[in-house]
Amino acid sequence: MKFYYNAQVLCLISISICASLASLQVTAQSIDTATTQTLPSSPYNVLRNTADNLFSRISSSQEELKSNPEFMNTIVEEELMPSVDHTYAAYKILGKHLRKTTKLQRAQFVSTMRTDLVKTYASVLKQYTTQQVVYEDERSTEGKKIVAVKTQIVDQNSPNIDVVFKMRLNKKSGQWKAYDIVVEGISLISSKQAEMGKMISTQGLDNVMFNPCMEITGCNVDEKPLVTNL
Repeated sequence: MKFYYNAQVLCLISISICASLASLQVTAQSIDTATTQTLPSSPYNVLRNTADNLFSRISSSQEELKSNPEFMNTIVEEELMPSVDHTYAAYKILGKHLRKTTKLQRAQFVSTMRTDLVKTYASVLKQYTTQQVVYEDERSTEGKKIVAVKTQIVDQNSPNIDVVFKMRLNKKSGQWKAYDIVVEGISLISSKQAEMGKMISTQGLDNVMFNPCMEITGCNVDEKPLVTNL
């Protein structure tokens, strides 16, 4: 199964991811110029640390990337994906259909979703430019498990673009990870949820998630439908 993104959504997301991460490394600034102290566990700091590590790796790997562009997939896998909550994103995309899935189907869907994200981000990062991104001041996240980090992409040659990174706190690990990007009001998760929902309704869940054992090692798992509170 392969995901196909709406061209307009992918274009906006491509611009926002590249500009946001690149500017975090070199030109990030606050909407309010006051300096704020960032706690290690804050979602704001997660974005900054991820950007620093990611672009440092890209910079030091230029020679290898020239000879092997696919190495960008490895960089994304190792530097970016640890900060992406792809499992929660996949479950959100399944929406109401999640409770009807088996453990095996969920594993296949999450695995496919993760692979697709790696390829998408790698393709995007090969094209990034140096637009500036303005970040809102850090706010208190006490008692919250979902935080929206607002940014604005500023490009002298184009209208400004509003981008929101949705971050989720995993109560078990205590880690903040990104699970959705909203560009000019268009949510990647919501767009995919609408698309997948139609496919599942018309084709059936088994057809959409064809042959889940193909890429999963060991199919001896509990096949009972999921009952969970995300």
